[in-house]
Amino acid sequence: MVLTLVAVVGLIAAAVAATAGGASSHPAASTSTPRAATTPARRAHRVTGPPAALRVVSRAPHGTVAGDAVVRVRFSAPLAALSGSPAPRIQPSAAGRWSEPTPTTLQFTPTGAFLPGTVVTVTIPKGLRAADGGRLRHAVRVRYTAAGGSPQRLSQLLAQLRYLPLHFVSRARVPSADTAAQQRAVYAPPKGQLRFGGGWPAGLHQLWVHNQSLVVQGAVRAFESQHGLTMDGAAGPQVWRALLAARAHNQFNNAGYTYAVASEASPETLTVYHNGHVVVRTPANTGVAGAPTALGTYPVYERLRSQTMKGTNLDGSHYADFVQWVAYFNGGDAVHYMPRSSYGSPQSLGCVEVPYAAAQRAWGYLTYGTLVSVVG
Repeated sequence: MVLTLVAVVGLIAAAVAATAGGASSHPAASTSTPRAATTPARRAHRVTGPPAALRVVSRAPHGTVAGDAVVRVRFSAPLAALSGSPAPRIQPSAAGRWSEPTPTTLQFTPTGAFLPGTVVTVTIPKGLRAADGGRLRHAVRVRYTAAGGSPQRLSQLLAQLRYLPLHFVSRARVPSADTAAQQRAVYAPPKGQLRFGGGWPAGLHQLWVHNQSLVVQGAVRAFESQHGLTMDGAAGPQVWRALLAARAHNQFNNAGYTYAVASEASPETLTVYHNGHVVVRTPANTGVAGAPTALGTYPVYERLRSQTMKGTNLDGSHYADFVQWVAYFNGGDAVHYMPRSSYGSPQSLGCVEVPYAAAQRAWGYLTYGTLVSVVG
């Protein structure tokens, strides 16, 4: 009995102890400080590859532009130093400077200028390097044509070389031996005035005012004749090159300036002016009513000591006339000697006929490019 009671008391004590020892469904909060995470953070990993190829974004100039134009090529990325890349090339070669006005721009500034009509090719070579190492995969070319030079500068040069009846007056000085300055002046002429010398007839003054291009054309023909160039009266690259060379070496017009006037007023006359002085004044014959001498002004384009002129008369018969001291100025019309019993009235089929002595003297002055005006 006693043993049974002890066992029961032991069981009760065990149950009480179990209840006091934490039979709750929620564990007690811990008062200890949590430990820092022991797993290391992942580092960002950047995957790199070869740099992108360098590309041309824009290029200029193109088409027809002034010969002193600046060349600009813009790229897709900043460029490395030019010293580490193949050098750009320009044809025809020209003095100037390459620069990088911005990190992505390559620029060529010419010292002088290309002459009118010159076709310019700028080559940016394959392999040009960008700052990040990228390279240009293919060569790039910029092509353009130098525009015609300034008509004003053309007149200035012709006047300075004495191919015009005017002289050029200016405070601005373009040194004749400074090639680059002379080239730049082709497109940006200095300010100044062209002034007539004394002794020239009013008709030539009026011609300059109203038809200056014709006067210049005659002067260009005269220049071409003296310099062995094709006489077309057009200022192309060869003419400009020869003009600048003549200016540099002071090669002046060795024939002087001549202007001739054939007047159909009765009595008809031919008057020849040279360097502002009358050197020939003679009676003349111009074309008859059925074959008049065309009014207007024309440059002499052919000179012959003598020839046999052949053609058809107004009545249908044919002629073959031996003539001398011939200077053609308009198609088949020429100043020449033709034997006649009289002079001073319409007798020819369009030519300006004069006596032998006058024709001989006039022919020495009627050089290529000389203007002949036929007036009523």
